[in-house]
Amino acid sequence: MKVTLLGSGTSTGVPRVGNDWGECDPAEPRNRRSRVSIVVESDSGERLLVDTSPDLRNQLLDNGIGRIDGVFWTHDHADHTHGIDDLRSLRFGRKTPIPGFAEPETARRLKQRFSYIFAGEFGYSTIVDLETLERLRILAGFAIDWCTMPHGPITSTGLRFEADGKSVGYATDFSKITPDMLELFDGVDVLIADCLRREPHPSHSHLSMTLELAHACAAGTTILTHMDKSMDYRTISAEVPDGVQVGYDGMQVVA
Repeated sequence: MKVTLLGSGTSTGVPRVGNDWGECDPAEPRNRRSRVSIVVESDSGERLLVDTSPDLRNQLLDNGIGRIDGVFWTHDHADHTHGIDDLRSLRFGRKTPIPGFAEPETARRLKQRFSYIFAGEFGYSTIVDLETLERLRILAGFAIDWCTMPHGPITSTGLRFEADGKSVGYATDFSKITPDMLELFDGVDVLIADCLRREPHPSHSHLSMTLELAHACAAGTTILTHMDKSMDYRTISAEVPDGVQVGYDGMQVVA
């Protein structure tokens, strides 16, 4: 099983508008970060997309992805949803809408904000058939599990994908480690985890918290994502322990 980091940056990306690189070296290409999203792919080629970042079109083009078998949303914040219209191109050539999944409140908000995506409009086909996660167990050959994670005053959804005897966990946008998270991510081969910055933040994980989660779950490999302009690729790479890697746009990891 393979996972591709389509984007690895926080909500403003790196650099921020105004060419603000912060502590990140502009000469290091792995410091240029678009908004977070991933694709998980099985050995037989089935692909699941997680989140539709505002940079989705370029992410799909850069990684040669023209087809997916399902899409998941972790929560409804703009940096995770506002590229949703780019799913139209992935609907072309399909007889049926793309299967989509989110927890109930996220699904409700998405349908309210992007009704044409889920119901069709003016003769255009429905793009995504959106359902809630409660009864989902298998999709496109992947076993699926999930849990709710604290994300400051709201929640986000942690996801675990299993296929071909391997497992990938995705924990973006969390601000506290819970027992449900430890159970969900226990023993994953690859854990991709929120790591906004070094200092604590009210709605995101910081470096020491992310490393704590990786250790507590005994993850095989942990990839840091959702990083801001303070997280220089080479600097952080030199600080993290064995088994932890700093993620970057276009990074591919095989479980």
